[in-house]
Amino acid sequence: MRRSVLLTSLIASFAGAVHAQSFPTADPVIQRIWDEGMNRSQAMDLIQVLTDSIGPRLTGSPGTAAGQEWLVRTYARYGVTAQNQRYGTWLGWRRGVSHLDLVKPRVRSLEATMLAWSGGTKGKPVEGSTVILPLVQDSAAFQAWLPNARGKFVLISQPMPTCRPDASYREFALPQTLETMARERNAARDDWAERLRRTGLSNRDLPVALERAGALGVLTSLWSQGWGVTKIFQSRTRDIPSMDLSCEDYGLVYRLTEKNQGPVVRAFADAEFQGEVPVFNTIAEIRGSERPDEYVMLSAHFDSWDAASGATDNATGTVVMLEAIRILRQVYPNPKRTILVGHWNGEEQGLNGSRAFVEDNPKVVAGLQALFNQDNGTGRIVNMSAGGLIGAAPFLAEWLSKVPNEISQHITFQFPGTPAGGGSDHASFLCHSAPGFSLGSLNWEYGTYTWHTNRDTYDKVIPDEIRNNAVLTAILTYLAAEDTRTVPRQQRIMPVGPGGGTGTWPACVPATRNSTQSTR
Repeated sequence: MRRSVLLTSLIASFAGAVHAQSFPTADPVIQRIWDEGMNRSQAMDLIQVLTDSIGPRLTGSPGTAAGQEWLVRTYARYGVTAQNQRYGTWLGWRRGVSHLDLVKPRVRSLEATMLAWSGGTKGKPVEGSTVILPLVQDSAAFQAWLPNARGKFVLISQPMPTCRPDASYREFALPQTLETMARERNAARDDWAERLRRTGLSNRDLPVALERAGALGVLTSLWSQGWGVTKIFQSRTRDIPSMDLSCEDYGLVYRLTEKNQGPVVRAFADAEFQGEVPVFNTIAEIRGSERPDEYVMLSAHFDSWDAASGATDNATGTVVMLEAIRILRQVYPNPKRTILVGHWNGEEQGLNGSRAFVEDNPKVVAGLQALFNQDNGTGRIVNMSAGGLIGAAPFLAEWLSKVPNEISQHITFQFPGTPAGGGSDHASFLCHSAPGFSLGSLNWEYGTYTWHTNRDTYDKVIPDEIRNNAVLTAILTYLAAEDTRTVPRQQRIMPVGPGGGTGTWPACVPATRNSTQSTR
């Protein structure tokens, strides 16, 4: 037994020595960050609560308010001050129970999701036949057709000839079968675009016209080209339900309607509009001990669409920042610069929360040493850029050189890079030439399966990748806070634009602070 214990101890010591060799520096804080983040991570527990219990966080919804209260309580447990800072109002909306059933010519419970900010059915189910958006001669003919929508559910999306992903065809189909499918789908796409064009109405105005004409509901499907997954955004109808169907079930209802086989659907949708409600960003702070008016900022948007749980867009980014602060509080409790965390609201409606913060906090923008933003899924960080700030590159390169190889080996660094004009919240800072940097994740089929879809749920999160990202963020934050130098803000000469001539640095866009201002 004694030999066994001794051998185990020697193996453990050797393993520890090998592991220690992965650190490029002997900095004990970096080693403690690694140990805390890799061996005692709380990230998945946080994500589970945020996605399963609190759930999606649509701007202006009760879910967002509950989530922000949870953020403040969680930071308090870590001994970190956090508060919800109001920046405006947004249209409040509560999602209740909803479902859509085919009742004729047979019974089937359809996979359908009420769109955000949709009208409901006023406490009782509504039942009616279906009709397809017609192919008319012109807008006048469409206006003449509109009375036919009264008392019916109107299908306004292109039907897909198949809901099999292209990868399935590429693996199994004969070349001519793949070509036939692609040709049929492209023709259907072009035909549907022409059908929409001839109505004379935009995608935004068409549902409103159908609502005013007395339709019972609007049925849509925006297939994401993966098995069972659709993109689900917002409704334009306020008095009747707008519901997105899976590719498969939309095709079923469409074919029954097209073939005059008498489909009847029954909808129930519980939805409540709550007027303009206050909206907030959640801001956490650890005050700097030597340079309190200089800032290192962690950044991730907190709001989400609400067809699923908002797991990879953006509970993952949220928890990476939350976990990074937990780690730093354990191993680096007295930073030289002030560390802030911005959990932004209203990102999905146009970066509204971060843009408002920038407008309301010029002192933070002026004193920003670095901002690290993460907002594209569960994957490990594989891309970083200087964002067009020439002098920032040596700083980022030096900081990354001190990150353990297990993390840094995956990262491609772009210099000088170009500034983001939108897309995510670091753009709200970069337009001011403030050093805001995006931590770009490995894809993990983000665009197809989880970005704004009905499948963005807890199970899609990859624990190892989240631990990786939280440790990286904590190390970068520590190094940026300790650096005795200040990151410069010199802009690159912008590359030639598509139309010729030198491009320009992106202009700052004013925050939209209430839903009545929104054109989205």
